Amino acid sequence: MSHLPQIDYDTASQEVRAAHDEEVTLRGRMTNMKRTLLHSPAAHRIYAEWFTLRAELDPVISDREIWIFSHAISKAAKSKIAITFFRRALINKGFDPDALELSQTEALLDAFGRAVVTDSNAVPAELWAKLKERYETKTLVDLVAFAGIMLATAVFNNVVEVDFDPELETFAEGANPI
Repeated sequence: MSHLPQIDYDTASQEVRAAHDEEVTLRGRMTNMKRTLLHSPAAHRIYAEWFTLRAELDPVISDREIWIFSHAISKAAKSKIAITFFRRALINKGFDPDALELSQTEALLDAFGRAVVTDSNAVPAELWAKLKERYETKTLVDLVAFAGIMLATAVFNNVVEVDFDPELETFAEGANPI
């Protein structure tokens, strides 16, 4: 059970309702994490910058690549909600997250995501060398910032013990997705 409640839309302040409505308009849904974050619209806005950085990376890093990168961060951070969110993204596009054949780029991003979580003070030099060969500096800055927000998301979900979103149940590890 979550340590912090989700907002109650009916009794929420106008500021919280406006942030809620904007999120639903922009993304079409409201997760339990977002409903919890909305107690602080500023915190919600900061975490929503994930989408801004995703848009910056989009021309260079495909959806599948970013899902694999995010999944690697989520797995390393042991965040069930985040892991399952990216499992759902992969499954909904026809990929089996338990049997992915990774391209060189995907394997690089997977390794980088895990390394960021494992020890951000010791990302291997050879990994950095491969990243620098493949990506421009701006992309690397955006990618590291994106990893930071992804890790912050996993940490928030873990620390607060945000209630698992029911729509994710069928995509959880060990479940049989439809």
